[in-house]
Order: sequence, then structure tokens, then C-alpha cells
Amino acid sequence: MEILKIEHLTKMYGKGETAVKALDDVSFSVNKGEFVAIIGPSGSGKSTLLHLLGGVDRPTSGKVFVDNTDIYELDETQLAIFRRRQIGLIYQFYNLIPVLTVEENITLPLLLDEHKVDQKQLTELVKILNLDQRLQHLPNQLSGGQQQRVSIGRALISNPAIMLADEPTGNLDSKNSSEIIDLLKMFNKTFKQTLLVITHDERIALQADRVIAIEDGRIAKDEVIRP
Repeated sequence: MEILKIEHLTKMYGKGETAVKALDDVSFSVNKGEFVAIIGPSGSGKSTLLHLLGGVDRPTSGKVFVDNTDIYELDETQLAIFRRRQIGLIYQFYNLIPVLTVEENITLPLLLDEHKVDQKQLTELVKILNLDQRLQHLPNQLSGGQQQRVSIGRALISNPAIMLADEPTGNLDSKNSSEIIDLLKMFNKTFKQTLLVITHDERIALQADRVIAIEDGRIAKDEVIRP
């Protein structure tokens, strides 16, 4: 079942002679439960693509459908709510709130929505993430790997339609990198969580079901590795 559809996505920065086309007429779709790696050199447009898929930036033209919702037909308030509920975002530098505990950071999307926290779900999630002994710690009391686990928990707490990770291991050593990718793969395979990962690491890309290569703002390759 198709969970994400991108149609003729284009993003321009600037105007006139100084205009830069970061994305150029990109179209593809992703089925529910797929693990897709998006690769490309620096400046290729892959991070721009992720920001547009995540509703963080708006395209110059084109459409993005997440679970049949045209996200750019939503106004800013509707888009913020939709993003919080249906799009789990994981960044290279964690983006945790420094004055909130681990538990508060993970449950923040629910608290912003004034939704009651499902304690059973939270308990199961933090146990999988090996954070059950760290719930009252602040981010500065955690290692980099633990902080990234918190950001994964925050991305998953709302059971989003898609999870987007932008270089999720780019700030970690090799041991923590392997553990984070193993966690993401586990959520993808065990819980059928649709996952798109932007990475420059070929070892990570080769663990995906499918690899999309971006060059100069266009899709250079779209290859299924594991049907």
C-alpha cells in the first residue's frame, strides 16, 4: 500500500540569474513498511528533499502526499499538527529540548497535542531503546547514542505514517552508529514502520530495501535491493 507519493517536486532558492534549483522535478512513491535509503553527494539536494517530505519547507512546485493527504494543501497550523502526528523526524544533532527530561522529550509531541500518554506504549518503547533507567535524566547527562535514542523515541511516540532520518549516525562513533541503525531496522521490520534515511554511508544504504540516489537535484538511480 502506497504511504508516500511525491509528484514533480521542485525547489528553487533565489530568483533570476542567481536562482539555484535544489530539486528538479522529482517523482517517486514509497509503500507502507519500506526502508528506503536516499544517498547523494553534498549539495545534491537530498536534505532539501527530506525537508520537503517532512513538511519543514515548502516546494516551489509539486506535491507530497503522506497517507493520501496532500500536505502542502494544509495551512501552517494544520501542517504543524499533521507533521507532529504523522511524520517522525530524526536529525543528526538530536534536536532535544535541553531543559526537558528524557521522558518529557519523548512524549513532547503528545503533550503539545494535549493527548494522554499511553503508559504501556511508553514503557515498551523506552525498554526497547534501553532508556528505561534514564527517564529523569536531562540530555546533557546522556551520551550521543543515548540522545539519538531519545530522538527516535520522540519520532515514534505518535505512531507516525512515515519516519524520516537525516544522517542519523553522522554525529556518532561506529559502535553507536551500528546500534542506531539496528534499532531503526528493528522498528521497520518488526513494527512495519515506514523509514526513509538520508545517508552518505554506503554501508547503511546497503541495509535498506531500496536505494534512491540523488544527483544535481534529480533522481539518478532508484534501485530495489530487497524485494
